[in-house]
Amino acid sequence: MRLKCIRLAGFKSFVDPTTASFPSNMTAVVGPNGCGKSNIIDAVRWVLGESSAKNLRGESMTDVIFNGSNTRKPVSQASIELVFDNSDGTLQGEYGSYAEISIRRRVTREAQSTYYLNGVKCRRRDITDIFLGTGLGPRSYAIIEQGMISRLVEARPDDLRIFIEEAAGISKYKERRRETENRIRRTQENLERLLDLREELGRQIERLQRQANAAEKYQEYKAEQHRLNAELTALRWQQLNSQAGVHETQIAELETALEACIAEQRQADAKIELLRDGHHELSDTFNKVQGRFYAIGADIARHEQSIQHAQQRLRQLHDDLKEAERARVEMEGHLASDRELLSSLDDELLILTEQQAEAQLNEECSAAAFVQAEEAMHDWQERWNSVTAQSAQPRSEAGVQRTRIDQLEHNNQRLVSRQQRLHDEQQSLDADPMAETVDELQDRVDEAQAQLDELSATQQLQTEQLQDSQEQLTQKNQQQQQVQGQLQRLHGRISALEALQQAALNPDQGVQEWLEHQQLQQQPRLLEGLKVAAGWELAVETVLAADLQAVQIESWADLELSSLSSGHLRLVSHGAAVTPVKDSLLSKVLTASLDVSPWLASVYAVESLDEALQLRPQLNGGESVVSKDGYWLAAHFLTVQRGDQQSSGVLARAQELDELLLSVAQLDEQQQALDEQLQELHSARHLVQEQSEQLRRDEQGAHRVLSELKSQLSGKIARIEQLQLRRTALAAELADVSEQQQIEVEQIAEARLLLQDALETMANAEQQQQQLQAEQGQLRSQFEQRRQQAQQDKNTQHQLALRISTLSTQKRSTEQALQRLEQQFAQADQRREQLNLNLEEGESPIDELRAQLEAFLQVRLATDDELRAARTALEDADTHMRAADKQRSQAEQRAHAVREQLEQQRLALQTLTVQKDTLNQQLQALQMNVHQLLEQLPAEAEISQWQQQLTAVATRIERLGAINLAAIEEYRQQSERKTYLDAQNDDLVEALDTLENVIRKIDRETRNRFKETFDLINNGLQELFPKVFGGGHASLEMTGDDLLSTGVAIMARPPGKKNSTIHLLSGGEKALTALALVFAIFQLNPAPFCMLDEVDAPLDDANVGRYARLVKEMSEKVQFIYITHNKIAMEMADQLLGVTMHEPGCSRLVAVNVEEAAALAES
Repeated sequence: MRLKCIRLAGFKSFVDPTTASFPSNMTAVVGPNGCGKSNIIDAVRWVLGESSAKNLRGESMTDVIFNGSNTRKPVSQASIELVFDNSDGTLQGEYGSYAEISIRRRVTREAQSTYYLNGVKCRRRDITDIFLGTGLGPRSYAIIEQGMISRLVEARPDDLRIFIEEAAGISKYKERRRETENRIRRTQENLERLLDLREELGRQIERLQRQANAAEKYQEYKAEQHRLNAELTALRWQQLNSQAGVHETQIAELETALEACIAEQRQADAKIELLRDGHHELSDTFNKVQGRFYAIGADIARHEQSIQHAQQRLRQLHDDLKEAERARVEMEGHLASDRELLSSLDDELLILTEQQAEAQLNEECSAAAFVQAEEAMHDWQERWNSVTAQSAQPRSEAGVQRTRIDQLEHNNQRLVSRQQRLHDEQQSLDADPMAETVDELQDRVDEAQAQLDELSATQQLQTEQLQDSQEQLTQKNQQQQQVQGQLQRLHGRISALEALQQAALNPDQGVQEWLEHQQLQQQPRLLEGLKVAAGWELAVETVLAADLQAVQIESWADLELSSLSSGHLRLVSHGAAVTPVKDSLLSKVLTASLDVSPWLASVYAVESLDEALQLRPQLNGGESVVSKDGYWLAAHFLTVQRGDQQSSGVLARAQELDELLLSVAQLDEQQQALDEQLQELHSARHLVQEQSEQLRRDEQGAHRVLSELKSQLSGKIARIEQLQLRRTALAAELADVSEQQQIEVEQIAEARLLLQDALETMANAEQQQQQLQAEQGQLRSQFEQRRQQAQQDKNTQHQLALRISTLSTQKRSTEQALQRLEQQFAQADQRREQLNLNLEEGESPIDELRAQLEAFLQVRLATDDELRAARTALEDADTHMRAADKQRSQAEQRAHAVREQLEQQRLALQTLTVQKDTLNQQLQALQMNVHQLLEQLPAEAEISQWQQQLTAVATRIERLGAINLAAIEEYRQQSERKTYLDAQNDDLVEALDTLENVIRKIDRETRNRFKETFDLINNGLQELFPKVFGGGHASLEMTGDDLLSTGVAIMARPPGKKNSTIHLLSGGEKALTALALVFAIFQLNPAPFCMLDEVDAPLDDANVGRYARLVKEMSEKVQFIYITHNKIAMEMADQLLGVTMHEPGCSRLVAVNVEEAAALAES
């Protein structure tokens, strides 16, 4: 696999689309400083996934986009594409079958970066994954620059290990290990959360089991209550069914009477039908006469309209004739003007044709003169090219020497800067207060550890507070559920009582409509505001009976009692007070909105029926006695009321409703207090949770700070050891820099002498060029004059041709327009003759139409008399019809009276039927059949007995207290969830064991690969080091025993020196040692290509020669692309790629094949 080419567009100084091809394994990139050579290496690093703008010599990622120059505007995006030749199948996986692989990266001004793999959009990770283990990457050993050589030389053992790992191809194992460790951490966190969930769920299941047991018992009682309610409903349905039979008998009698009334009504209908037939015949006669009258009227109107239309047409013909005369005169004028225009066009065309022939002759003469001037200019250009070619060699030599002087001065300045930097570093190392910093860090570590211990203790206290708060919340929630259960039961009882009260007190439809019509629907009833002593409700109801529904009124005036069509109405008003008897029922009334003494003052109240019977003989006229259990007696009557009607028990229900509403109000207050307490507990618990969460974050922060401080302390201690080694290396490096400075000064003097010779040769050539430039001015002036004259004559001839063409076209148009006008003139004459003929024909029909109109008027007078006679006969038939209709109405009124009685009975029956259906629907909703229930009940079953049983069951249900009916289902669901979570826990434990086994396997494979690679690279270094130094020895050493974390150090001994670390070598020796290490890695695991950025800069010519020969030798297996200013390195290249900046700020490429150029020079 090798790099085939790079395509750049808008990247840094490469603003135009540029392609850099690498056809050989040795390509040297050359050019002056600042022309953009290093931008090619930055482009490769950027495409391979570099995400740090600092490593690309910028502040942000958008800095790689061309930012404009003096003559160019900034561009909106940058794009780099690398094309690899994979014909040898180096890449494996899904892209191993591709012979060519393209990788492209594009970035916009909005910092949107996009990657493409073979033209398909992909992720950055996809790019890095392809090159894992190949040695390629944004920061791999395949891209080497001076800064990287320095980093490699000065790298810590841990940093140097990274290069060994990349060569070993274990970077993908480290990535897998990191992912596996993350999975283990997440799995452990999931286990901890799962343990908390299982413990909490266990506590919930215990509580739900107790609630589920209570709920099951509650369901048993409710089932029994459900059965008793159904049986009680069936008994009530049986009672209503008996009452309905009586009403059905009465309805049958009234239906017989209604049929007799209907027969009388039908006789009247037959008489009306006979009269209606005669009326229809008279009506048809009248309609026919009326139709003829209207038809004659229509004929008269149609003839009048025809006369009017004929007169209007004559007027229109006169107007059209005038318009035709006017148009004919106008067309005569147009014909004269067009004939005159056609004559003038012929004259002008004749003149222009003569001018065109003269202009064509002038054009041919000026063209011949222009050709002569052009040949003279071409002859001068050949002489100029000859002189320019003779001056190119000294100019090229001068450019080379200037570049050499710039490079040497740049190198000398770099050496001075380096010398100053080394001095500054030496002084800073001597003044480094590292020991004091280590003591200060140790104190901070101790302080952070104490703070962490304190936070852990506080966190434990917060956890205990949360547990206490949760228990209080649970207790209050249970109390709230109990109160809600009581409220639900009370509201249900209130709804039932209110429904019974409404059914008992609401008047029937007829009474309700009458009250609304009299605006009395809002007046209070006698029952409202009536309060009775406990136990006497039944006695008061028995005496007042239907008067409980009586409407209280203020005045008896303006009452339209006759408008009440049906129903039972009772009206009462305030009257004079009546003196009550001793122990009267009035004394049992506590409060009343109306004086009830007229009803209760003369009624004695006794405890039992026996007392009432004893008192009965002593009663005076108008007096009566009632017992507490509802027996009302007088001298001539006995009344007993029992709970078999809806109206019974209204006072007791009203009393119970008041008590229930009071209980609901008390429970609402209790629930509101519980809500406030729960809100306070929730707020307090939320506050404790927030404090606990803050403590947890503080504890994590303390852990992080402690880890960072410990890491800093370890780094500082290692740094002290490295500083001591660095001080020793600085002294040797300063001596080496001074020696290199002296060599650079001598080479600068030599280059300046060569530059002077080249400049003198260039001066002679420039004198010849000046002479030619003077001659060029005269020739160019003559050339321009003749060119302009030729162009002018050509334009004149062209304009005349255009004018002739325009006039010819205008002439043809005028001739065509003249023909059209002549045709239109002839058509206008024909239209004028036709209009005169139409005027003569249009006057004759008007007299005939007027005669026909007079005849139709005579016929209409006769038809009008006939119409009046038919209307008189029809009115007499209407009078007979109204008399017969009155007779039928009287029969309908008699039938209506019978029908109203029948409807009353049917309404009563319907009321009972509705009540029966309501009870039956209630049973059907419970999926029960009323007849089956009645068959199962004993014959002696009574409603009161079943009501007592229902009360007993309700008491048992009430003793159970608050019930959570959802507890059974919740207990089942939570039990299933507990089983599921237990299975999850087992799966997580098993997965954790598997991941730990994977970690151990990865570690084992990593150790084996690292040890094997380390030994191979060490052997390669020991082999290459003597080649680049001409002797000596170098090796790699591990700084630790653990192969997973040990660092790597370089030990080197150049010829004639003792064995030491690389830090004690000179700058050139460090560079050569680092190159030997990099090339040793390449021999082990060759990357597809290697890019070198001026790595030969610190080397002298002798070492550059060794370096170049080593690169040439390795290029048989590895493709090298290197940037250099050194002539020796350039000579070794097969391909030279020149980078120029002819246009300021914009780079260009010039490629030269060295072998082809040498062969061309020799030939």
